[in-house]
Amino acid sequence: MIMALMKKMTYSIPCRAWHMNVYALLPVGRAVFPASSGAIKSKKYAAIWLYLSPVLLFLRAVLPNDMLKEPVDYFVYNVLGMSPGTRLGEAVNFFVYDTIKIFLLLAVLIFAISFIRSFFPPERVRGFLTRKNEYIGNVLAALVGIITPFCSCSAVPLFIGFVESGIPLGVTFSFLIASPTINEVAVILLLGLFGWKITALYIGSGLAIAIAAGIVIGRLKLESEVEDYVYDVLNRKKAAIPCACGETMAIEQPAMKERIAYAYSYMAELLKKLFPYVVVAIAIGAFIHGYAPEGLLAEYAGKDNPVAVPIAVLIGVPLYSNAAGILPVVAALMEKGVPVGTALAFMMAVTALSFPEMIILRKVLKPKLLAIYIAILTVAIIFIGYLFNLAT
Repeated sequence: MIMALMKKMTYSIPCRAWHMNVYALLPVGRAVFPASSGAIKSKKYAAIWLYLSPVLLFLRAVLPNDMLKEPVDYFVYNVLGMSPGTRLGEAVNFFVYDTIKIFLLLAVLIFAISFIRSFFPPERVRGFLTRKNEYIGNVLAALVGIITPFCSCSAVPLFIGFVESGIPLGVTFSFLIASPTINEVAVILLLGLFGWKITALYIGSGLAIAIAAGIVIGRLKLESEVEDYVYDVLNRKKAAIPCACGETMAIEQPAMKERIAYAYSYMAELLKKLFPYVVVAIAIGAFIHGYAPEGLLAEYAGKDNPVAVPIAVLIGVPLYSNAAGILPVVAALMEKGVPVGTALAFMMAVTALSFPEMIILRKVLKPKLLAIYIAILTVAIIFIGYLFNLAT
């Protein structure tokens, strides 16, 4: 029925329609989907908006109102018979609540963002960035990194494609840094766990790091430190690094049914792969929430400890996780008194500086460039950590 309506529609959605009521309520809608004279006139924007209006309406209802708290409390304390205020009861409540909320947010928003992404294939993105000058390119590449597949292994093949397309190396690094660090999953979970203020801080700092690091690397003229085969366009297919995520890109001009199928398939596949990491992370967070003494972490990782941020970064480097896997732990640490800057520096180190990512990057970067990349990123993350600790 919906598909039949889509074929007949004129792609001019009146302001009085319920889609536009949602549009008027949500500033993000007005920012992402421009309207003119009371209607969304572009076929692409109209199609996207028609399908995503229910998603945004759902988020507006669920995120600020904390609708899950009462049913979870009833389940834990009445059905399971846990006692409120006990360590075990608080830990189990934390685990159940965060598991439901996180997977609900992930399912809804990964589907929505994957659907939007199907309108912007990598080839179009590369062509768009190729035509920009270096500094504007750094900014745009970092922004593009937010909406790309979030694992670092899927970012590396795009990195190769960018370099082969003639995009400056610094611009390419802005993309490479932003992609695993500030991605849709991180933003979804940050909104759900911390609210918009910390989410905005994280996005702003991540973008600043990606843009600044890309500019610095671009100024250093290190093109010779990229592995030679990356520049060989004829070997493009041989050079591609397989992604552990099994990522498949959208076809160039799919029908609406294919876009929806792609979004659903990507969401289901990603949730299946994330499930064990997220559950383990929530369990660790629940243990910290229920059993860690209130002042212990604040004493050793608080603002008064001048080396807390560098230590947090060093601890994060050997850990292998994505944003979905580490955020529940970060949430529990902050509840126990770890400052915002220290917690976010730890998270950035886990997502952007992990050993597995460095192993993957070594396939395309020579040791000198890889070392410079690690050094710039480490200094930037530590600086951001100290800055946030001073400002909050």
